[in-house]
Amino acid sequence: MSLPFLPGLSSNKHLWKEKFHKSQHFDVSNGVSMMVGSDKPGIGGEPLSGHNIKPKYSVYPRGRGSQLPSWVAFDKQVLCFEAFFEQTVPQSRDENLRIRKCRIFFFPEDDTIKVVEPHVKNSGIPQGTLLRRQRVPLPPPNQQLFYNVYHLNIDQQVELYSHTFTITSCDAFTRKFLTRLGPNGLGVQLNEPTSAPDDPYTHLRQQMEDSMNPLRPYERQDTLRQFVDNDRVVLRFFCVWDDTESEAGELRELVLNYFLSDDTVEIRHVHAPNSGRDHVSKFLRRCRLPKNCVSIVKQPGQITQRTVLNVIDSQTRGKRFILDNLKTGAEDEEFYKDRDLTVGGEINVFGRRIVITDCDDFTKHFYRSKYAIDDFTPVPYKAPVARPAPRAPQAPQAPPPHTGFGSEEDSLSWCQSLLPKAPHKDFRKFMEKDRRGLDSNVLTFRARMETNDPADAEREFVVSFYLSDDSISVFERAQRNSGVVGGKFLERGRVKKPGQDPFQSDPFEYFSAQDLFVGASLCLNKHSFSLLEADDYTCNYMERHEDQFPKSNVSNILSKLRSLPVEKQSEMKKFLTLSDPNNTGVISYHCFRNLLLGLDCGLSEHEVLVLGRSVCECDQSEDNVALVLAVVQDLLRKKLFEDFHHMTRACTHRDRHRSGRLSTSEMRTVCKSCRLPLPESLLSALIHSFSVTDEIDFHAFIAAINWLENPAPAVTPDLSTKFEVNMRTDCGADVMKNINYSSLLGDVVSLPSDNSDTTTTTTTTTTTTTTTADASE
Repeated sequence: MSLPFLPGLSSNKHLWKEKFHKSQHFDVSNGVSMMVGSDKPGIGGEPLSGHNIKPKYSVYPRGRGSQLPSWVAFDKQVLCFEAFFEQTVPQSRDENLRIRKCRIFFFPEDDTIKVVEPHVKNSGIPQGTLLRRQRVPLPPPNQQLFYNVYHLNIDQQVELYSHTFTITSCDAFTRKFLTRLGPNGLGVQLNEPTSAPDDPYTHLRQQMEDSMNPLRPYERQDTLRQFVDNDRVVLRFFCVWDDTESEAGELRELVLNYFLSDDTVEIRHVHAPNSGRDHVSKFLRRCRLPKNCVSIVKQPGQITQRTVLNVIDSQTRGKRFILDNLKTGAEDEEFYKDRDLTVGGEINVFGRRIVITDCDDFTKHFYRSKYAIDDFTPVPYKAPVARPAPRAPQAPQAPPPHTGFGSEEDSLSWCQSLLPKAPHKDFRKFMEKDRRGLDSNVLTFRARMETNDPADAEREFVVSFYLSDDSISVFERAQRNSGVVGGKFLERGRVKKPGQDPFQSDPFEYFSAQDLFVGASLCLNKHSFSLLEADDYTCNYMERHEDQFPKSNVSNILSKLRSLPVEKQSEMKKFLTLSDPNNTGVISYHCFRNLLLGLDCGLSEHEVLVLGRSVCECDQSEDNVALVLAVVQDLLRKKLFEDFHHMTRACTHRDRHRSGRLSTSEMRTVCKSCRLPLPESLLSALIHSFSVTDEIDFHAFIAAINWLENPAPAVTPDLSTKFEVNMRTDCGADVMKNINYSSLLGDVVSLPSDNSDTTTTTTTTTTTTTTTADASE
């Protein structure tokens, strides 16, 4: 019964086969056709009949867990075996065979073998790498297989390309690698180590070398070891030479340097100031110092370490020389070593007696560690010098008065040194108080000129104090139809306080940051200014650093109010109660300011401002928010800013908690990174309009400024003028309109409610109202 020729019903093995490519088995090499693909598979990659496939992977122990490849598991691991092989020497009468020792390196990562023969001196045989690293096939009839780790063992022979090697031993790592048991080990049982047989010809050559007596013996003097170990190691001693017996002689101080690298000595002079002697640096040049100095100094070459004998001297054959092996006539001369130099000892420097008095700390440590010497007591050689009577302390000389030319610091440097240097500035203060991003470290105040001239009284100025170098600059705002051109009024620089003598010897006093506050009067170069307001950054900076600005310390201000008499505290409480008929606990800032200034509490204008900021309630009306959005959209429309989608993605990327809200600092960073074309003041007002507990809903923020989808009303000239006025009069982004006096009363006033006499209350209230009205006028 035959089955239909359908998938699943046929016995044809090629039915589901997809690859039918053929391997290239024949090729032409040097014009000869030959078979080159005996190891290649058949059609579709299937092995041919009788085809033995060579293994492609190494034999290595399986690891626990995931199976790592061999090139990772056995990276930088090599098995080392000691071996030898015999080499026949047929054409020599002295030897028949030669024993050549070598090392077999096996690499488990890919089953490769490398054979290296160590170099032997004067062997006359090319030695080194006998077999490069490669996979070595087994001898026939298993030539299709390769050597692996199980084929190598001690006291066994290994045939590598028809050369028989006998393994004698292995190193400790190889033994541990092969004999390790367990799931990660091979568990191979190694044989006992054996020794390689002796080479008879090597013994013969060694006997010949030992019996040789050369006519020119070479005396090896190994000084390299001493130089390498002690190079740049110098022992320093302090010495003295008594030369008082000679005419105009004296005690001469010397410094002896002993060089351990070659046992040489160098002696240098120590020249005292105003000694009257010529400046000769060296007392003795660097050389080996003999202990016993003879009267007649021998010439160079007269003392040598070797003796040369003249054997033949003929005119026809020339001269022949050999070294004297018996060293007849050699002179042994002793030189100073490091063991001969001690503190308190004497040395003979070519007939001059020199005493070692002291040494440095390194020399002491050297002798303490090498010779166990601990006594380094210095030798006194100077007579005690009588100290003169102490002089009476001299009064400090006052510098001359400043001439008025140049700066005071530069003129003072000329009085302190003949070679004056540029005056040093406080660089640390400059780095700490310099501008850092949005932190400008500049205190800005709005001021007016104190003058009787009505034209100058209406001029507005901006006084800036730079905290980095305590400099002041004054800028005048331009006003329409004023007849005065605005611009720079005072160049930036330090300003002296008024009332100082221009030619005084004491240092001048300059204006500091503590001298500037709201209500202060400054005299800058004979022009008086009254500081009226401060911007929001200035107020915040002074309040953060209240220890440096006492007038911005709220605790000090409350202490002044608590120290008021009980009558004034009661009067203040009654005035606050009458100013709030609805009992809301909130009054206007102007009433609050008039009350504190009218009660004569000893508070300045700046202290009242700081106290009001601490208890104020920020009033953010919807009209102001709409006005800010209208101005922002108008400016974005003019700058053609439409990248709102990019801002949304940036905000979403920063919102890690997926709450839809970002902090004000992160929102400002996103606006800066997206290059939102808004000035700093307008951007601050916009961020403040949407901030709630220092967080912003960035979806509502971006939707509000998107003039493409949510256009705001057009900005008219009246709205622009109103916005400019609000930005100019606001103390930063907040507008102090309402003061929460209830919290202030709880901190200052501690009186019970008084309902005793209505007449007294009315009289007191009338008096307070009159006083407040006068203060307001």
